[in-house]
Amino acid sequence: MPLSDDVKGKAKEVKGKATDDKGKELEGKAQQAASKAKDTAKDLKEKAEDAFEGAKNAVKDAFND
Repeated sequence: MPLSDDVKGKAKEVKGKATDDKGKELEGKAQQAASKAKDTAKDLKEKAEDAFEGAKNAVKDAFND
């Protein structure tokens, strides 16, 4: 299983701190933030799909009664 971008980003951040490389540290933090944003977008997409299915089923049920 490949490492997540969040874990890779944390590793870069820690390496940057250990070597006093601010660029690497910031790159790691940015990678972690991007990973978190990607996960949030995925969760929102799934919730929107579930809401759409629920609405679709409600309309079907309303017309079948």
